[in-house]
Order: sequence, then structure tokens, then C-alpha cells
Amino acid sequence: MSTLVELADYQHQLGGVLIGAGTDVTIRAIEGLGQTPLRTSDVEPAGEDGLWLGPDFYSGRTIRIDAAIKSSSAAAVLDALQALHVPAYDPLVRTVGGATLDLRLKLPGRTTRTVRGRVRKLEPDLSTVIHGYSPLDIEFQAQDALFYADEPASTSMPLGSLTQGGMTFPLQFPFLIAGDPSAVGRPGYLQVDGTAATWPVLRVAGPCANPTITHVTSGRELTVQTTLAAGEWVEIDTRPGWRTVLRDNGGAAPLAPTSRIDQFVLTPGLNEVRWSATDNTLTSTLAVTWWPAYQAL
Repeated sequence: MSTLVELADYQHQLGGVLIGAGTDVTIRAIEGLGQTPLRTSDVEPAGEDGLWLGPDFYSGRTIRIDAAIKSSSAAAVLDALQALHVPAYDPLVRTVGGATLDLRLKLPGRTTRTVRGRVRKLEPDLSTVIHGYSPLDIEFQAQDALFYADEPASTSMPLGSLTQGGMTFPLQFPFLIAGDPSAVGRPGYLQVDGTAATWPVLRVAGPCANPTITHVTSGRELTVQTTLAAGEWVEIDTRPGWRTVLRDNGGAAPLAPTSRIDQFVLTPGLNEVRWSATDNTLTSTLAVTWWPAYQAL
């Protein structure tokens, strides 16, 4: 994974291009950082007062940036505009369903947060470009309502991993039994930061067959109906917009009918994940990667 550029306060990054503080792209205002629009199912009951409140679902977040390019010449302004077009034009993003680029945001008092989506508008006003100045409207459509940590967290656990540690004899009294299960160092316990549930990426490396991954906290299970030789792997991407099960050769692998990839989430706090598979060598592993998610900046 490439090293991310450290951002200063009020400095942001759109698909790899720095904007905001310390750059030629100055920002007057950013809209769309509050609550996203809701898809409601409210119903007015016939013949009585009030309103029946149905399920509410968040739409994707739309972020609008009121900016301007200020530079030394008209050519420099146009070069800066061209740089912003490059990530927006990238065929690997705009022609692939579910693919996104990142908008990284750095505000005072917070670490850098990321939203995933696509550029929907890059509209300059070139009437004053001769003076090295051009107002610029940027619109970024995020795929969901959440802000994500800048970098992921991850852990790896072998098949059939047991609680680490144990008792050492002779026992010395008094002795303390920790009430926090994470204190005993079990590999399947994940401490998930953030304020919202987040969708993990799960990779099983062979040799094994029919791996089943269980989120113990919720009881949700994912079973991949496949056989992996040594050196082969299968990756389950549960993130919205992706939701794929792919093998190392690029082919797909089927999930068991009872597996709900859209409901396999990690919640803020302590999560327990277990997994099982057929593996006589006990050398297969599960890697879990997740991005802590936040409801607000």
C-alpha cells in the first residue's frame, strides 16, 4: 500500500491532487458534510391524525466545493485544472461499476477522513483566466453517507487458533482473571474504532476447502464453496459498491445460499471473528482488513 501524503489543516486531496491550504486551488466553502438526504417510507394513515414513520435510509453524500484556481498565469491555471481532470477521467474508475476514487478531508481537531465516490462536476469560469484566476465548482458524489479512516486496520489469524497464554505453575496467589476477553490476546478479537458499522475485506489463503467465517457478535456467517490449493486465495469484499467474492486467478467463487454479504459488518468496539475450513495441514490463514467508519466528521 502506497504511503499517503500527510495533509495540513484545511488541505484536502481529490484523487491524488492536493487542493486547499498551501495550493493553487483555494477553497471558500464546502457543502454536504452534514446529514445526507433520506429515503423515507412515511405514510399518512387514512381517517386519523399523525404519520406512520417507516424505515429511513441514507442516500449517498453529495459534497460541493466552492473553489478558485489562483496562479501566476493563464497557462498555470489551465495546468491546475488539467491535473484535476486526470483522476476524474481515469477509465479504471469511471467505466467500472462500483469503482471509486478518494476525497480526503483534513479539518482542525480531526485526523484525515476519507469519502469514496466520483467527481460529478468540474466547472471553471474562465472569463478571468488571463489574470491567473478562475472560479471553480467541484461536485463529488460519495457512494454512502459515511466518513472513513484514512488508512485501514488489519489482522491475520491462522486456522484453529486458540487463546494465547495460559497458566504458569506453580500458581502465585492472589491471581487475577481478566474480565476483558481482548486482554488474553485471542487472535479473533478485533478492536474496531469509529462510530459506525463498517464492512470488512476478508481474504482466506489456502490450502483449505469451504471456509466459513463467522462474526460471533451478530451470528452472521459467510461460507465460500470452493477449494484452495497452497498459494491460492479467495477474497470476500463486503463493502458497498463492491460486494464481490474473487479468487486469485480473477474468477468468482460462490457463497452458500445462507450467506448475506451485505449484512456482514464490524461494529464499533470489540468484535469476535472465528473461521473454520477443511485443512489437514492447519497452515491456511484468514486476513481481515477494515476501515473505521464515522457518522460525522
